[in-house]
Amino acid sequence: MSTHRLQVPKVLNQDTGGELLRAAQKLHIAAEDELLFDLSTTHTMDSPGGGRLIEIADVVHACGGVLRIEGQQGSVAGFIDILQPALRNPQSGRPRRSGPLNTLTDKTYIFGRELRAFVELCVDALYWTLLAPLEGRGFRWNLFIDEIHEMGVRAIRIVCLMNFLLGLIIAMLSSAQVASFGLSIYVADLIMIGFARELAAIMTATVVSARTGAAIAAELATMKVQEEIDALRGMGLNVVQFLVAPRLAAMIIVLPCLVALGLISGLLGGTAWGVIVLGFYPQAWLTETINATYMRDFIQGFLKTGVFAVMIALIGCHNGLRVEGGSRGVGLMTTRAVVMDIFMIISIDIVFAAIFYYALA
Repeated sequence: MSTHRLQVPKVLNQDTGGELLRAAQKLHIAAEDELLFDLSTTHTMDSPGGGRLIEIADVVHACGGVLRIEGQQGSVAGFIDILQPALRNPQSGRPRRSGPLNTLTDKTYIFGRELRAFVELCVDALYWTLLAPLEGRGFRWNLFIDEIHEMGVRAIRIVCLMNFLLGLIIAMLSSAQVASFGLSIYVADLIMIGFARELAAIMTATVVSARTGAAIAAELATMKVQEEIDALRGMGLNVVQFLVAPRLAAMIIVLPCLVALGLISGLLGGTAWGVIVLGFYPQAWLTETINATYMRDFIQGFLKTGVFAVMIALIGCHNGLRVEGGSRGVGLMTTRAVVMDIFMIISIDIVFAAIFYYALA
């Protein structure tokens, strides 16, 4: 490796730049050689001269060499700063080839960084939702009421319909299996236990995640893209207090109510099949349903509902606040929020099943 030095004249223009280009070509630069441009005596430089400098950089990079510029002052230094992107070696910007270990390390780092951001959001959100109002630090009650209407009242019909159809389907399938044993009346027990423990909470949380979780992510992502989030920060407002806390509080209130309505709707769906198709008297079916009712089943279902509510709201806010790009980024983060919500719903349900059926059995 050797270093070649070229003294740039006082004026760098089309003509003097051409002379420098020819001088650089005569140096026969080899791979890893360095060409040093000394601009200490240069006080004037125009656009054609800058173009010649870029041509020299291309020649050096094509030979595998390195171009280094020093001594620039005043307006010449400003001109060189503008030209820096064109003077860099294009090979240096290419992504390096990485093996499986490097890929795993990068993915782990990205996951750890996002997990840390999510944990910080959770801590801030829980503080501004539960503790800050008690300390008199303010709470957006108007947005809280609006979100209850949007998340809860407007979701009642779809939640009840989905749970009613699910109860109808469970009754249809289970009655076909037990009919040959003369045990069709116990379908009422199955519907009651299944919806109280699992089905009402899972189905309602899935519907809410697809409807409300996606809406939260899309709304906050749009605000981020349109720089409204930056404007709030510029006005000295806490984004978590202003945007996240009312949504989280509304979700914690709304989701258990929707699960209760979903439970009733699922029982009505099973009852419709038992009374209309199987031919049982409504009183007999209702009695069997009541006999299968246990408080521990309701406790299990509604405990996981509270955790579902926190996860749906925070995952939607997390993805909405970390969006990058324009409308495509908004779409990607909305989709990502729904996928993460459903994954977390299933994962949390597994944890509760392990606790109630094994750890506490």
